[in-house]
Amino acid sequence: MEEIRDDDIVISGISGRFPSSNNVREFVENLFNKVDMTDDDESRWKHFHNDVPRRFGKIRNLEKFDASFFSTLNKHANWTDPQMRILLEHAYEAILDAGISPQSLVGSKTGVFVGCSISDAKDAFVHRYPPKDGYVVLGNANFYLANRISYALGLCGPSFTVDTACSSSAYALDCAFRYLESGVCDAALVGGSQLILNCGLATEYTKLGILANDGVCRPFDENATGFARADTICMVFLQRHKDSKRVYANLIYSLSNNDGFKKEGASFPSKHLQQRLMEDFYKRIKFDPEDVNYVEAHATGTKLGDPEELSAIDAVFCKNSNRQKELTIGSVKSNMGHAEAAAGMASIAKILMAFENQKFPPNINFTTPRANIPAFEEKRVKVATEAEKLQGQLIAMNSFGLGGGNSHALFRGNGKREKAINTIFDDITSRPLDAEHIALLQNSQVQTTSANTYRGFGIFINDASTGKAVCTQRDIQYFNGTRRPIVFCYSGIGSQWPTMGRDLMNLPVFAESIEKSHQILLQKGIDLKSIITFEDKSIFNNVLHSYVGIVSIEIALTDILKSLGIEPDYIIGHSVGELGCAYADNCLTAEETILTAYARGEASNESNITDGAMAAIGLHYSDLEDVLPIDIDIACHNGLDSTTISGPAESVKKFVEEMKEQRIFAKEVACSGIPLHSRYINEMGKKLYEKLQQIITFPKVRSRKWLSSSFPEELWNSEEAYFSSAAYHMRNLLNPVYFRSY
Repeated sequence: MEEIRDDDIVISGISGRFPSSNNVREFVENLFNKVDMTDDDESRWKHFHNDVPRRFGKIRNLEKFDASFFSTLNKHANWTDPQMRILLEHAYEAILDAGISPQSLVGSKTGVFVGCSISDAKDAFVHRYPPKDGYVVLGNANFYLANRISYALGLCGPSFTVDTACSSSAYALDCAFRYLESGVCDAALVGGSQLILNCGLATEYTKLGILANDGVCRPFDENATGFARADTICMVFLQRHKDSKRVYANLIYSLSNNDGFKKEGASFPSKHLQQRLMEDFYKRIKFDPEDVNYVEAHATGTKLGDPEELSAIDAVFCKNSNRQKELTIGSVKSNMGHAEAAAGMASIAKILMAFENQKFPPNINFTTPRANIPAFEEKRVKVATEAEKLQGQLIAMNSFGLGGGNSHALFRGNGKREKAINTIFDDITSRPLDAEHIALLQNSQVQTTSANTYRGFGIFINDASTGKAVCTQRDIQYFNGTRRPIVFCYSGIGSQWPTMGRDLMNLPVFAESIEKSHQILLQKGIDLKSIITFEDKSIFNNVLHSYVGIVSIEIALTDILKSLGIEPDYIIGHSVGELGCAYADNCLTAEETILTAYARGEASNESNITDGAMAAIGLHYSDLEDVLPIDIDIACHNGLDSTTISGPAESVKKFVEEMKEQRIFAKEVACSGIPLHSRYINEMGKKLYEKLQQIITFPKVRSRKWLSSSFPEELWNSEEAYFSSAAYHMRNLLNPVYFRSY
């Protein structure tokens, strides 16, 4: 696919409100989940007119506006068309979505182009509730929809409102494209707006016979009787590619025309002029329409409009091209109704989200293709009724208006694909491994952009036999911008093994951290580096070695993560792993943490409890309660099918064998003979508490991100659970581990 060039025009930001959708994210979720966004609730007015359909698409929160943020007097805001207020909000948000500070555009040649046709609020304010002052003019004139945005944001490019009925916002896009292409504008805000505040216009549409009787919009369908009306207010931000930080899509080209005189009447759609526009369009840009993968049609579900438009699309994209398979088409109006002047913006939002998700959203309310349309009958065109994976990166949008204003635009996906990352990785392996080259690649991605929708990593070594780099491991995944919470999870007893820290000592940050813990423990006669690097299984026969080995590594791993700037959203530990939590949560210093681990092991050894055992059982703790011998305790609530038990060694061993005979997972846990988290270690808890009082002298409050496993959730707000104190860590040793909730 052709790369986007520096001067190409791209859409870098979007913000909007759609029927039953407070933002673009909700809109795309509704599209892909096949939600019909129209409804028949009477939140706007009582339906007294039986000839007017009840169903239409509504946006919410029309009354909300932060007047002071936009330096607007309250009395002015109160007499301002809600369209203007909401357009202003979303213009600001679209710029932010592009990664641009709106303040940086003050005085710039940024244009504002808004498509709008009807203002129900203006009619009410002027004729029904006229105020005493003159705010109605500045708050409700259509020209001011664009000019108010320019004023509020300090934008000095061309600024005007476009009205070509249902193609208004598509025409606004065309105007913006022309001004950007000519160099008059450096950037542009393009919007569309429609709010349905009374049923007056719906009454007129009913007389024209273009509204669906049942209020259901069925584009392309045999049972379609017209459209349902819908609100939409949406803004996009256009820039040249070289100036953009984010790219939703490349606007390749835009073109418009008008039907002119038609013997059928001014409002009759013209197949011939729509076809001429599209043929002209692709000749100008030297594009084969066969390469277009999807067409987002205007298609409102009217008896005249759909057949005329489909005939034009068929002629250009199918009959006169070398297309080998059906052209996929769709219309967002099936999902949300017809937003009229803002319809083009709703279609653009759908197209951008198709690129973002690499899937074309499905039409709804489509069961039977409209009859007597050759494109359907001869299987040259199909309607997307399920989400379809994009087969290419070209999507066209068609639009026409009641007065004959036609518009067509072509969009291309931004080209960031898995292949791009593999190309970089393959290039690295085509030559010897160059540390400086790798450093340049790394530094280029220290700060990245959300426009990079595919991300990955590779691990490379030099191959002595070929002299070239070899990629030992790589992984590339699609990234949709959603940030998952980062959780640090610290393991407990049983996770130790010989040489568990040996290879990690090659990492400077890790080695430095271990050295600090090693020097602290040397004063206690403990050789930490030997414990975590030597191949001596007997080392871990001493539970003290297990504790300091596990905790020192958790401290060092936390230091590595912190050095990389990785901060957790949540922290959780299992048993002694909560010492790792205390360190990560800044409740204990590294010295306090390793000394607490030492004290825990010392208390264990001083108590001479060595005839116990622990085991992991593949059952939920509630399933074990009735079958567990009375001398064995449930030590850890691990998960839905995992529980740790603790008790006398012989009893635990016998029970493990019984479980195995029943084909239930059962395995003893390396615990150095200490039945932790059971009734048998109360003496150990008392000794530990005395030692910890000397170490944790000023307990700190645990933060909310530390999810305690020492207390059940209903006790998280208790005083004992509030601090990372000697009492808390004693409780951690003695009581069951409540890990199940997570």
